[in-house]
Amino acid sequence: MSKEPISIITTSDGSHSLYNSELKETYHSTHGALTESLYVFVKEGLELLVAKGTKEINILEVGFGTGLNALLVWDFALKHPELKIHFETLEPFPLTKELYEQLNYLDAFSTEVSPDQFQQMHSCDWEFEHQLAGNFSFVKHQKELQRFQSERQFNLVFYDAFAPSKQSEMWDIATLTCTYNSMQGGGVLVTYCAQGQFKRNLAELGMEVETLKGPPGKKEMVRATKR
Repeated sequence: MSKEPISIITTSDGSHSLYNSELKETYHSTHGALTESLYVFVKEGLELLVAKGTKEINILEVGFGTGLNALLVWDFALKHPELKIHFETLEPFPLTKELYEQLNYLDAFSTEVSPDQFQQMHSCDWEFEHQLAGNFSFVKHQKELQRFQSERQFNLVFYDAFAPSKQSEMWDIATLTCTYNSMQGGGVLVTYCAQGQFKRNLAELGMEVETLKGPPGKKEMVRATKR
């Protein structure tokens, strides 16, 4: 039997990430998985929409991975009962139970989400809407972005695929068109990636592209708005 290609690592802020030995790539920044997710996806994405007065937020995440981003949004929903958040996430290659049970995120920050609830997020049925809190609904899709279709239009996208150097097809114009078509007008996409060709692809789609200061260990990140 071949060795499992995915292993747990501890990043600089003490939170776990994963290392994929086949891609030679980590799932998060080694400078801090929790720090990166809070900065890129919560601060520069979710909090931006809330600051604009958006009360109903529909999120599409490309790359469920460890479930960290979904956990942070669930926690955010619990702390903001005035919001209604719907979260859909894509993951063609889900983690094994052996891996996700070891993740230490609930020790890394204070949250009302319990360990059992976090594991429920990983173990719950695919393609089914789960009401995880009164104001937080959650759907997992075990499929690739190119095969994803939804009647729902999203006003926030967490683009958290592996880097262009490892998974170039996720950042090309054809795949980004799938994302663009799933977004509402005025919808926002946030990602840790600030590659030049990626930004040109977003601009070619007609999106307003902002290059922002990145999280620790990364110079820049991108936020793009659908006009």
